Amino acid sequence: MSRGLDHIVHAVRDLDAAADLYARLGFLVGARNRHPWGTHNRIVQLPGFFIELLTVAEPDKLGNDGFSRLFGRTNQRFLEREEGFSILMLDSQDAARDAATFKAAGIAASDALDFEREGKRPDGSTVKLAFSLAFARDDKTATAGFAVCQHHYPENFWNLAFHDHANTANAVAGAVLVAENPADHHIFLSAFAGERALLATSTGVTVRTPRGEIQVMDPAAFRSQFGVRPPDIDHGARLAALRLGVREMPAVQATLKTGKVRARSHMGRVVVGPDVAHGATIVFEPS
Repeated sequence: MSRGLDHIVHAVRDLDAAADLYARLGFLVGARNRHPWGTHNRIVQLPGFFIELLTVAEPDKLGNDGFSRLFGRTNQRFLEREEGFSILMLDSQDAARDAATFKAAGIAASDALDFEREGKRPDGSTVKLAFSLAFARDDKTATAGFAVCQHHYPENFWNLAFHDHANTANAVAGAVLVAENPADHHIFLSAFAGERALLATSTGVTVRTPRGEIQVMDPAAFRSQFGVRPPDIDHGARLAALRLGVREMPAVQATLKTGKVRARSHMGRVVVGPDVAHGATIVFEPS
């Protein structure tokens, strides 16, 4: 079964500073949430996809449970080296089934893990949120995490009021990894996304999912495509960029000017580089 992009984790050392940047990028940013294993997050929603700004705020709460090991400590280790995109999650209709599929393919990192918390609506009322995750492992991508996420109460999570961004972003176009040899990740990505047909191009390998693409490029192709420096891949492939579709490109330019955010125009896109975006590359392109 094909799996579309569900969300990406942007690991940062200062959560409020990152939230301020995203607000200046023209996004509506949610309030701070706290996980029992010590991570805190703030959410930026798009239709069917979200960006999870995340920090390890209370490391003393990290334990030996699955979420502590595979989510909390993964981000803790990542933040010891750098900031940026740390985990890519695809959507799931049945995390337990996907965990079994990953196990059969030899890429499983966990069984299905369950988590629930309370959320707040814009009017202040409380709702129940619950998720099941199944983690996968690409042995050639030691610095990035992968999982699928099943939403048990999607009607309580997604909110149209949180989708009306000043920059007119309205879709995820894709997530981009940088690797020394993109073809090395073909088998993993096929099993992870549930897509047999992958596209090999001059820029690398592309998986087209029901919601956005997953691309793997070498460093030279990344620099050519986005006009910014590629990440350091000495320790393995890296999640490097997030491509976002927008309705009105002039609105992006105006919002970034108002927010005093440094960006560049490149190949019809507006690119905010890792030196500005806490180690990540954020790409705005026509949707």
